[in-house]
Amino acid sequence: MDAAAEEIARAVVRRLEDAWNAGDGEAFGEPFAEDADFVDFRGTHHRGRQAIAAGHRGIFESVYRGSRIAYEVQQARSLREGVILVHSTAALSAPAGPLAGEHRATQSLVLVSDGAAWQIASFHNTLVAPLPRPGTPPATQP
Repeated sequence: MDAAAEEIARAVVRRLEDAWNAGDGEAFGEPFAEDADFVDFRGTHHRGRQAIAAGHRGIFESVYRGSRIAYEVQQARSLREGVILVHSTAALSAPAGPLAGEHRATQSLVLVSDGAAWQIASFHNTLVAPLPRPGTPPATQP
């Protein structure tokens, strides 16, 4: 990994993790650019920092209330001056509700610098399907 890109990526991802674990939708939205794109694990596309913050505020007050997340940067590399591509993983633990349990996901992020700070321009979250138990048939695809 590019050491400078990795350091920047870890700092940005740490902010997301801290905000998630505090259940703070506004803080979760702060690292995003004003016109950021966010694709959640269901494939819904949210546009703009305010929409991203509001969406997270909503899930922190409902299905992910009390949940904990741990992000880990897997790869970070500069694509060009002021642009970093990041791949990370997440381990989520939801204590109750319809999404209770342990979940894993992989994210692709594009970070951009405005000269003063690094912001997330794009975040794509993909849920990792659990492996089938030994002896069970694989799930069919829709």
